[in-house]
Amino acid sequence: MGVPDEAALSSFVTHLESALDGTTLPADRVQTTHRDRPLWVRYDLDAIRKSVKRDDLDGRPRTMWRYRELLPPSLDQDIVSLGENMTPLLPCPRLGEALGLKHLWIKDESALPTGSFKARGMAMAVTMARRFGIKRVAIPTAGNAGGALAAYAARAGMESFVFMPRDTPVVNRYETAFYGAKTSLVDGLISDCGRIVREGAAEHGWFDMSTLREPYRLEGKKTMGLELAEQMDWHLPDAVFYPTGGGTGLVGMWKAFDELARLGWLETDIRPRMFSCQSSGCAPIVTAFEQGAEFAEPAVNPHTVAAGLRVPGAVGDFMILRAIRASGGRAMAADEQRLPEWMQLVARLEGISLCPEAATCVGTLGRAVAEGLVGADERVVLFNTGAAQKYVEVLADLSDRQ
Repeated sequence: MGVPDEAALSSFVTHLESALDGTTLPADRVQTTHRDRPLWVRYDLDAIRKSVKRDDLDGRPRTMWRYRELLPPSLDQDIVSLGENMTPLLPCPRLGEALGLKHLWIKDESALPTGSFKARGMAMAVTMARRFGIKRVAIPTAGNAGGALAAYAARAGMESFVFMPRDTPVVNRYETAFYGAKTSLVDGLISDCGRIVREGAAEHGWFDMSTLREPYRLEGKKTMGLELAEQMDWHLPDAVFYPTGGGTGLVGMWKAFDELARLGWLETDIRPRMFSCQSSGCAPIVTAFEQGAEFAEPAVNPHTVAAGLRVPGAVGDFMILRAIRASGGRAMAADEQRLPEWMQLVARLEGISLCPEAATCVGTLGRAVAEGLVGADERVVLFNTGAAQKYVEVLADLSDRQ
């Protein structure tokens, strides 16, 4: 499975903590949210510092589980894995030149199982669900999360139930059924699907795996930040551009950087400016950021070909906004009409199959450079959260334009 060799892993989890008000909750039982808002997983960082050194990572398998002291599982037999290898950090000199940057990388999450970054979160969430004896899991999705949950649930021997808007990209619709999930198409948005999952939990006995409605998907997504730090020799980049729907990845990376700094593993304590990238067709975080609000109002009539970003309201909105502001970053919206153009630009300049969600990062990065928010000499990392091949409708439209 690519997991650590030891029969028993030391879990350094101490408790769970409300992200809203700091309320402490025990970590030895199933938890969801507090006051309908997300939970942090907290660790004994002093004990971790005494137990492991940064150089100890060198001899471990190059998977997300190499950071086991900073992850929840306590036994290797608990781990549900499809081989979550470290994803490549690819230098992009031609794209950088086109955007006015000398040092640009894309971290390509499409190399993960099921073709997107969702594998990280689902591997961790399903691992912990099985650890707590959960047999049935359910999720609302507008994109890659449904297929990832279906695959990892199959790996764990669980039943899975996936609810998605009827206009979800066709590959996402097909793959959930392919992995054996009981899939339902809903006339509405992901928020409508989420309501069905929450309302049906008691009647149908399934556990809600929605974004940030359990604490462990965040810990899986956190490994993006841990990997990035290690791949850059423990010097973090100046700026990170990340496509934001539910925002788990951005929040998780910010948490990872904080934990690494407190462990003393970073060469400097300078954190990246976090840029939250959305489409102009659905940009509630951008609106809240520009208004100086702590919480985001749901987007009205959201529309975007970046299906994973069509999230009208994020339960972790305040966590996203706090991370952006603490980092000195920005929330920015890219022109919805130009997303296919930016996908093709990256494909032709660098040979990377960028998903439409990540195309928002290209558009906002170009603006950020033009507006002086990012300097030409700064080191910038853009996250590609999935494979373009999963968006055949967008690719077909591009082909028709030729």
